[in-house]
Amino acid sequence: MRAAVALLVGIVVVLLLRSTALAAFASHGIVLDVLAFATVVWALRHGEAWGASFGFALGLAADLDAAHWLGRHALALTLVGYVAGRLASTLVRESTRTQLVLVLAATAVHQAWTAAFDAGGFPAWPTLLLARVVVGPIVTALSGALVLAAVRRASGRPLFANVSIQPGQPL
Repeated sequence: MRAAVALLVGIVVVLLLRSTALAAFASHGIVLDVLAFATVVWALRHGEAWGASFGFALGLAADLDAAHWLGRHALALTLVGYVAGRLASTLVRESTRTQLVLVLAATAVHQAWTAAFDAGGFPAWPTLLLARVVVGPIVTALSGALVLAAVRRASGRPLFANVSIQPGQPL
């Protein structure tokens, strides 16, 4: 029950953040993909099953929130959540470099997928791809790593448990 409530609260917080505080950045052309960031963080903390579940639920809620094709965000975020959660079992999750690379890759995949639906014809593709698939992931990864480092420093304890390999367990 606690996990389901945490999942719902997480989704509501991310959607509110996306539609209020980060909307000002989007209006100036700065892409901060809080959907991909939250999915990666959730998957790092809870693993691939919960990462995929969170990504699907968050993506479906984001699809319902906006007036576009249903399932557009849900599919991409489900895959992002699963892959990030799967990788989390073999990575040092507390590493800022690991978090930076995972958020960068997840945001690039998510933005490339959604940009394919938003393209307004061939002349708009280079500008759209540059802003959303190149600059957006860099900005999101840097700001996400900064937020995670600040939260880790403020809490005084690790956010994620590092992987522990048992003897005889395959790598």
